[in-house]
Amino acid sequence: MEGKVVNLTLVVADKAKALEFYTNQVGFEKKTDLTGPNGYRWVTVGPKGQPLEFALFEVGSVSDPELKEWAQRWTPGMMPPITIEVADCRKVHAELSKQGVRFPREPMDQPWGTVATFADPDGNLFTISQFANPARSK
Repeated sequence: MEGKVVNLTLVVADKAKALEFYTNQVGFEKKTDLTGPNGYRWVTVGPKGQPLEFALFEVGSVSDPELKEWAQRWTPGMMPPITIEVADCRKVHAELSKQGVRFPREPMDQPWGTVATFADPDGNLFTISQFANPARSK
């Protein structure tokens, strides 16, 4: 299979609150905001200048009524952290902390670089990583 990952789903309790958190506190941009004829609202956010999008999926909200029970089993904050590579982990940590972003894991130095983990209001985790070897990302 050939392809690239362009979208990941984040399960959230309230889509509007999640959109506000990611755009106003984390600094992501809103990529998509569409409401279909059935009333389902498709909202995605992501890092500026990148094609990656996070779809904000509100628990129990589906466009197909047959999927309602399946969608209600999804739980916010139950996936492993999504990793974002940054140039300066401690600087990003300080900037996001000033915006009220909660870090259950403060910056820590590792043999391979520096890492910190933040959580959204629903407990979804993001790890920001600064790798010691800049050639790694080339």
